Amino acid sequence: MNRTYSNSARVAAAARAAHLIVDNEPRIFQDSLAEALLGDQAAELLGYHRQHGHQPILANARVQATVRARVTEDILADAVASGVDQYVLLGAGLDSFAYRSPLAPTVRVFEVDHPATQTAKRERLSAIGVDTTRVRYVPVDLEVETPTLRDRLLDAGLDPTRPAVVSWLGVTMYLTPNATGATLAQLATLAPGTQLVLDYILPAEQRDEAGKMYAELVSAHTAERGEPWLGFFTPDQMSALLATHGFRMVRDVGQREALDPAMWQRTDALRPAALARIGHAVLRAG
Repeated sequence: MNRTYSNSARVAAAARAAHLIVDNEPRIFQDSLAEALLGDQAAELLGYHRQHGHQPILANARVQATVRARVTEDILADAVASGVDQYVLLGAGLDSFAYRSPLAPTVRVFEVDHPATQTAKRERLSAIGVDTTRVRYVPVDLEVETPTLRDRLLDAGLDPTRPAVVSWLGVTMYLTPNATGATLAQLATLAPGTQLVLDYILPAEQRDEAGKMYAELVSAHTAERGEPWLGFFTPDQMSALLATHGFRMVRDVGQREALDPAMWQRTDALRPAALARIGHAVLRAG
């Protein structure tokens, strides 16, 4: 397949970048590189947010992208403080952690993504003068090569005897439940104590009105662009799937409860919706 960035990766990066431009304090998450990574598409994508920042769909896109990034990097910071020094990003897309976070030099970062996506990203980073030498790039097409994921990570230098933090954001909704399970089976071969952070979309009956509206419009749009939503989980279903593969759910939160309540006392258009949840799980021994 010949491609560069997926539409979902561009939309998420634009949402993170627009949050710093459109929304008011308090900031949920600060991604200082997202706009630069979008390159010549930044003006168009950010223009939608600048002109229609109050529009519920765009506002919820910003909530989605910033809340999950904030939760993930908070979990990573806690793990690093306890001695973890390996960080794996599955479907890294335009994630910029490795190039802007003060935590980045303290961990070995492994970015897993489609080879074409990685090539485009590295070219863009080089063009803006960002050093990429500390990042381990792991080229894997997760659509067809999931069984090789562990081997590719080990080839890139991951130590399978020591825990890692694995982030898997903005992906499970594009996979069937079986495909999600296949990737979890690979992650289950990593060291006990490995932590996984992933997000997932709720089924229609568990969404509120804002979540239903977002899902209907956005899923139709992504399907037209070749990225249909295929996987939906209730919290119980996700917890059970993780348990099947040896992971214990530590925390499972929606947008509202993911942040301190003070973060939702806002004067902009950002409002939490019952749409997606973020799971934090730990791999058990044996």
